[in-house]
Amino acid sequence: MNADAMKAWMSEGREFYVSITGLKPKGIFGFIQFLRHAVPSKIQAESAPGILFVGVKKINGIQHTLTAWESEAHMKKYIYSGPHRLAIKVFRKIASGKTFGFVSKTLPSWDEVHELWKEKGREV
Repeated sequence: MNADAMKAWMSEGREFYVSITGLKPKGIFGFIQFLRHAVPSKIQAESAPGILFVGVKKINGIQHTLTAWESEAHMKKYIYSGPHRLAIKVFRKIASGKTFGFVSKTLPSWDEVHELWKEKGREV
């Protein structure tokens, strides 16, 4: 992952796949387990094939991620492998949340991320 790669894609007007997640851990145990899976998943994402951008931010008590990928296929390969695959297996026990993905030529701001997540997110 490289900030220059993201800038290059956007400056060339190329489309990419944006993925937004927002998760709320269930209590302190859920939060600890969330961190146990979130950190390795973020490290995995930062070096995943096809990644252009990885960002995380807590907004209104929701743990958000914003990622940009060369394609939806790259994103799907990431989510079903490695540490992220393990996180998916325990997700419902430790958190609740929604996801939203779309093709774009621009990366949304964090304010837009939270609004898109609230309006268009799908429960996971």
